[in-house]
Amino acid sequence: MLVGIGILASRLMGLVRERVFAHYLGNAEAAAVFKAALRIPNFLQNLFGEGVLSGSFIPVYAQLLGKKDADEADRVAGAVFGLLAMATAVMVALGMLATPLFVDLIAPGFEGGERDLAVRLVRILFPGTGFLVLSAWCLGILNSHRRFLLSYLAPVVWNVVIIATLLVVGSLHGTAGGRAAEEAVTEWLAYGVVLGSFLQFAVQVPTVMRLLGHFRPVVSLASASVRQVLKNFGPVVLGRGVVQFSAWVDTAFASLISNRALSSLLYAQTIYLIPVSLFGMAVSAAELPEMARATAEGEAQAHTKLRSRIDAGSRRIAFWVVPSAVALFFLGDLVSGALLQTGRFGASDSRYLWYLLMGAAVGLVASTVGRLYASAFYALKDPKTPLRYAIVRVSLGSVKAWFLALWLPERLGLPRELGAAFLTLSSGIVAWVETTLLRRKLRSIVGPVGPPSGLLPRLYVAAVVGGLVALTVKQGLTGLLGPMPGVGAEWGGTLLVPPRLHPVLGLLATAVPFGLVYFAVSAALGVPEAGAVFRKVGRKLRLVR
Repeated sequence: MLVGIGILASRLMGLVRERVFAHYLGNAEAAAVFKAALRIPNFLQNLFGEGVLSGSFIPVYAQLLGKKDADEADRVAGAVFGLLAMATAVMVALGMLATPLFVDLIAPGFEGGERDLAVRLVRILFPGTGFLVLSAWCLGILNSHRRFLLSYLAPVVWNVVIIATLLVVGSLHGTAGGRAAEEAVTEWLAYGVVLGSFLQFAVQVPTVMRLLGHFRPVVSLASASVRQVLKNFGPVVLGRGVVQFSAWVDTAFASLISNRALSSLLYAQTIYLIPVSLFGMAVSAAELPEMARATAEGEAQAHTKLRSRIDAGSRRIAFWVVPSAVALFFLGDLVSGALLQTGRFGASDSRYLWYLLMGAAVGLVASTVGRLYASAFYALKDPKTPLRYAIVRVSLGSVKAWFLALWLPERLGLPRELGAAFLTLSSGIVAWVETTLLRRKLRSIVGPVGPPSGLLPRLYVAAVVGGLVALTVKQGLTGLLGPMPGVGAEWGGTLLVPPRLHPVLGLLATAVPFGLVYFAVSAALGVPEAGAVFRKVGRKLRLVR
C-alpha cells in the first residue's frame, strides 16, 4: 500500500508534467528531440539504478538484516555506495564525451539542427542521471528496512522542479514561439531536470543516514557479501542493458518514422507505465525484500513462502492491470485527451496516441507479472535466468519491431506513422513470451506459481464487457452531440469524443460505468478480489449510515 501511494503520487505528478510539457511543446520538433535526449543518459540510470540494485544489492542486504547482522549490513551499504559513486562518475564523464555517438545511434533520424540540439541537451542531462543512480541506492536501503513511502515519493520532487521550470520558462516564450523559443525552453528544462535529480537524492539522505548505524563509503571488495553483490550485479546489469537496448531500438525506429511518432511513443510510455508501476512495481518492490528474507530459511520452507507470495502478488496484479489494459484499448482516445490535450497538443494527437496505446495494451499484463517473476529469481540469487530470457525477448522483439513498424505498413498501404502503433504491439507480444518462459522456469524450482488457471479469462471477460458498455456510452454521447468537426479526417472516420464536452468529463462519463460493470461481472464470475472490494465498500457504507 505504501509503495502504491508513493508511486501513485509520483505518477500523478508525472502526468501533470507531461500535460504542461504537451501544452508548451506538443509534438513539435523540439519535443521529440528533448524526449529522445532524455532517454539517452537514462541508460545510466537503467544500468545502475533501481532495477539493478533490486536484483543485486537488496537480496544480500535484506538477508543480512534478516540475520540481525547489522555491522556487516552497514559495511555492504558503504562499499556498494563507494563503488556505485565511482562507477557512476566515470560513466557520466564518458557519456558526456561520447554524446554525439550516442545521438547518432539512438536517434539516427535526427539531422542538422535537430542533432545539434540533442547533443547539447544530452550533455546537460548526463550529470542529473548520476544523482538518480545514487537515489536508487537510497531506495535499496529504505526498502530493505521496510521504509517504502519516502523512496517512492521522492520522484515527486523531481517532477515538481520540472513542472515549475516549464511554467516559468514556457510562460516567457508562450505556445506560439518559433524554433529558437522552443530550443530555449528545452535547454532550460534540461537544467531543471538536473536540479530535480539532485533534490530527489537529497531528500532521502537524512532518513537513510539514520537507518545506517556506521556508514562509511569505501571502495573495497574485502567483504564476502560485497563480492556476492558484485557477482549478482554483472548478470543484472547485462539484463538491464539488454532491455535498454530494446528501448533504444524502439526509439531509433520511431525516429525513422517521424518526429510525431517519436514524441507520441514516449507520451504513450508515460501513460501505459502507470498501471505497470502502480501495480507491478508496487507489488514487486514490496515483495522482493520479504522474499529475500524468506530465502534465509530452509529450502522447503523458503519455497513454500515464495509460492505464497508470488501467487498472492500475481493475483493482485492481474485483477487491476487487466481492466487497465482493456480501458486503454477501448478508451485510449479519452485517456490521452484528458491527460494531455491542451495548448499545442490537439484532438488529432490524442487519437494518434490512442493507436499506440492499443498496441501497448496487448502486453500490459505480461509486463507487470513478469516483474514479479524476475524479482523472485533475484531473491533466489539467480539473476542469470532473467538475463537469458531478456535476451530472447529483445532479440525476437527487435526483428518483430522492424518487420511490423517499418516493413509492414507500406506493404499494407497504411500511413507510415501507424508504424509507431506496431512498435508498441511488438513489445506487447514479446512480453508474453518472456513472462511465459520465466513462469515455466520458476515452476520447475519452487512449484506451481502465478495466477490460477481460469482467472485471466474471467478477468478479461469482465473487462471486455465493461469496455463494450463504456464504448456504447461514448458512441451515445457522440450521437447526441455530433462528431467533432475535422478530427480523424486524416485517416478517415471521426474521433469519438463529444465536442463541447471536455475530455476529462468524457473520460469520467465512460470510465465510471466501465469500472462498475467490471467489478460486478468479475464478482459474478467468482473472482475473490472483486467480492472483497464489494464487502469493503459495503462495510464503509454501513458505517456511514
